[in-house]
Amino acid sequence: MSATSLTSSALPVPLVPEQEDQECSETHMSVLWYAGQLAITYYDTEDCSVYFMPDIPDNEDLKLLQKVIGEVNPQCIVTSAKQDQNIAKFLTNITATAGDKDTGKPEIVLFPNIDFGLEVSKQRILSRQFPFIPPHMTATEKILYLSSIIPFESPLMIRALGGLLKFLDRRRVGVELEESTIAVPILAFKKFVLSDIVNMDQDAYCVLQIFKSDIHPSVYKLSSGLKEGFSLYGILNRCRCKWGEKLLRLWLTRPTRNLTELNKRLDVIHFFLLAQNHETVLTLQGCLKNIKNVPLILKRMTLSHTKVSDWQALYKTVYSAVCLRDTCRSLPNTIELFQTISRVFTDDLRYIASLISKVVDFEGSISENRFTVRPNVDPTIDEKKRKLMGLSDFLTEVARKELETLDNHIPSCCVIYIPLIGFLLSIPRLPTMVDKSDFEIEGLDFMFLSEDKLHYRSARTKELDSLLGDLHCEIRDQETLIMHQLQTKILEKSEVLNSVIEYTAHLDVLLALAVMARENAYCRPRFTHRHGFHIKDGRHPLMELCAKTFVANPVNSGEATRRIKIITGPNSSGKSIYLKQVGLIVFMALIGSYVPAAEAEIGVIDGIYTRIHSRESVSVGLSTFMIDLNQVAKAVNNATERSLVLIDEFGKGTNTLDGLSLLAAVLRYWIRQGTQCPQVFVSTNFHSLMQLELLPDTPLLEYLTMETHQDGDELIFFYQIKQGVSTVSHAANIAALAGMPAKIVERGVEVSELIRNGKAIKCIDHPSKGDRMEKCRSVVEKFLRLDLDDPHVDLEEFMHKEVLPSAASVL
Repeated sequence: MSATSLTSSALPVPLVPEQEDQECSETHMSVLWYAGQLAITYYDTEDCSVYFMPDIPDNEDLKLLQKVIGEVNPQCIVTSAKQDQNIAKFLTNITATAGDKDTGKPEIVLFPNIDFGLEVSKQRILSRQFPFIPPHMTATEKILYLSSIIPFESPLMIRALGGLLKFLDRRRVGVELEESTIAVPILAFKKFVLSDIVNMDQDAYCVLQIFKSDIHPSVYKLSSGLKEGFSLYGILNRCRCKWGEKLLRLWLTRPTRNLTELNKRLDVIHFFLLAQNHETVLTLQGCLKNIKNVPLILKRMTLSHTKVSDWQALYKTVYSAVCLRDTCRSLPNTIELFQTISRVFTDDLRYIASLISKVVDFEGSISENRFTVRPNVDPTIDEKKRKLMGLSDFLTEVARKELETLDNHIPSCCVIYIPLIGFLLSIPRLPTMVDKSDFEIEGLDFMFLSEDKLHYRSARTKELDSLLGDLHCEIRDQETLIMHQLQTKILEKSEVLNSVIEYTAHLDVLLALAVMARENAYCRPRFTHRHGFHIKDGRHPLMELCAKTFVANPVNSGEATRRIKIITGPNSSGKSIYLKQVGLIVFMALIGSYVPAAEAEIGVIDGIYTRIHSRESVSVGLSTFMIDLNQVAKAVNNATERSLVLIDEFGKGTNTLDGLSLLAAVLRYWIRQGTQCPQVFVSTNFHSLMQLELLPDTPLLEYLTMETHQDGDELIFFYQIKQGVSTVSHAANIAALAGMPAKIVERGVEVSELIRNGKAIKCIDHPSKGDRMEKCRSVVEKFLRLDLDDPHVDLEEFMHKEVLPSAASVL
């Protein structure tokens, strides 16, 4: 038994390598839709929180519900068996088409409508014991407390929440192996907000490379399968804690047009970018590294599964949160985030830190791999530990007295203490002791043989058991009781711990964005209520990290002019990169980040629609061109004057004339809308669109091209956009750069010139006149040698085998 330490430090350093546990996260959702009102609640096993969305209007097409399901990606959807036909059909389609091979299909669970009754649901909520509610509260106080968290004025949401609680209790999510008396832990209620969200579908996220999953290179992580590849999320993720990474991903999936919220984020980034605040940034980042997985720790506390590493992690988190609060209190109150952290990080954090520091003996806990209590916490435990520590000398004296009473042929003995068994007299096995009958010694009760030592109970050891008892187990039992009391105290203060996770995540994300902005010379975007945007020296945030030199390009789009831009130029000249660059700069502004440009003014945006890359078409059973049409149709049907539309090479998947006609028809449709048309960027190699003047002359249109220069046979790309139209595709130069054989390239140029000048195309592999005459002569000679009077001669076979093949090669 090692002695417990009498010293303490402000921040204990682990004596063993620390690993943060990972648990598979699941979400279970409850949905109700009635009379045009939608209510959603869901439970996230990662932070053991229930999220709710107050009653909100949603049309019969249930687009809002579809958006939420796409973001939350629930494993299970619970709803009433008595539902409207619209939502029943919607859920049927979801199970038939939802998700891909990675996410799978959600399970639909139907409960009787009585389980979603309003009064039943209220009672289910109010009667449940939540760890964040102090147990001493009366029923009335509990109702008032819950009313401040849960909007009971949203009846449909309350019914959905009641159904969710019923489902959790029935499925016992996360506590399947626990006793039936242990309920599913719910550590917090949080509001789920889905307003002012910019509309973007999965195609836009894919082509702009917001997220990208790659196969993990480590064979030990093949089960998890994927890691984040080269993506916008990948380069922006400089977060120091897990919850910052999670919030950054959430912001990327929810670009917002709420200018107030965006400017709040930009104000914080601006503060961090000031040179005089660099030390503050380093201090905050150092604290954020110690913010651990608090929701998982609180969940284990509710289940009484807390480990030594959990106490260390919690103490580090609380201590670092106090440091963050003290730092924020020294920062300007004009920034709302600093003000909020200073306010919500209450003295409850110091209370929790003080409790853990005074009670938990970290060194003793690590050495014994269990929870141990510091000295001077409980006098009874201290007394028993003193007895246990002084037991060695005392037992030596008892053993000496026992040896005096034993036969002389026994050379030595000792008294030992074994937890759960008690005190025993240990005697070495003598050579004469062969059978069990030889083990019997008068006045001693034989217990067992171990490692050539015989263990007995004597009168003295029995007396020791009665006087001292099972000290080790008693100490553990009392320390476990103190641990439960400490857990209860901490769970009562869990509200402040949830606030720590929420606001440190915000701080972590904004620090990460500030670091990226400083390293890459990003600028702060300015938001305007006008339509359009003006970007000076814009850059592609991913491409500039890959290319040795990157050529910046401007973007200018007004309210009444230049709303539709048609971009031409050779392949590989940078047209697609320019389109993606525009989309990424706008997107980054809409998450509250600085953007890769010298200056940027961004107008109101409500959606980003793309047709740049064709998705994989086998699993959906559609042709590539049909998928392209679906993407463009989505933009045509949904884009407003506040939307951004990016179209790259639309129409190339079908007949040239048909593709050109479709592209022209789509553009004329938007032109007819006048200033109500979206901001449209189209790249195309259909030069006939301009040559045949298929589009009207209007201030809404602007023609741009990527600048190039032909130097002999070499084509030089400047990657600079300018006004104008490209009339040459330079396909031969691009083919040569791609490694196409020179003979094929030369023949392609020759055929292209013949078609352009309206001349006949000559076949280069046609046989010469002499060869053809020789083949004709051979066929004639074979025919003359035939005996037409011979009944065995088959003229039809001769025609098929000799004449027709020769004729095909001659003609």
